[in-house]
Amino acid sequence: MRRVKWVQQTRRLIPIRSQESYVYEVELKIRASHDPIESALAKTDSTYVGHVKQRDTYYNAPHRDFATTDEALRIRQEERDLPDADEDKTASTTTELTYKGPRIDSTSKTRKEHEVAVANDTAAAAILDELGFDPAATVVKDRDIYTIKYTDDTTHTVVLDSVTDLGEFVEVEATTPTESDIPAVRSALDETLTVLGLDPDNQIRTSYLGLLLEE
Repeated sequence: MRRVKWVQQTRRLIPIRSQESYVYEVELKIRASHDPIESALAKTDSTYVGHVKQRDTYYNAPHRDFATTDEALRIRQEERDLPDADEDKTASTTTELTYKGPRIDSTSKTRKEHEVAVANDTAAAAILDELGFDPAATVVKDRDIYTIKYTDDTTHTVVLDSVTDLGEFVEVEATTPTESDIPAVRSALDETLTVLGLDPDNQIRTSYLGLLLEE
């Protein structure tokens, strides 16, 4: 996954992408009501980033079964409410193509990710169709994004997801370019979950796609 940060330029925010081809995304997810989490966030050194609506269409490959290999390929359409210098908010719509490799460990949802921006979601879907990739399912969610300070130089992302047909979830996330750092990052995320009043032992390793297909 190529990391994105948003910087102010005149009246709009523009994405700046790192030059690394991938990073390891360490992610812990728990099914939980959002109200107590929002109260807990208000008592911490957290910042509300904004709201996004995501529509993720997942594909299966013609040459192997991603459900068996624990891989994922998706097209994500995202509408993001961003702060604007002169207005209360402005909407930005983006599309990204993402590949997720198999989970790396047995205690989190850590994966290697590759992600690229796509200018035309219809064209991207048509390319996958021509290559024999079939849509498997679509996950739709509303996501409120926060950052929370873990140390002076480390920030974790906290997201409150409302997933259509599944309910409310909380995810805490961080990234690292080095596989050997994953255990330390995962341990730090456990601490952030605890600060929010959540038990790390209750985390769910199944993806939203997997949960939806189980319904």
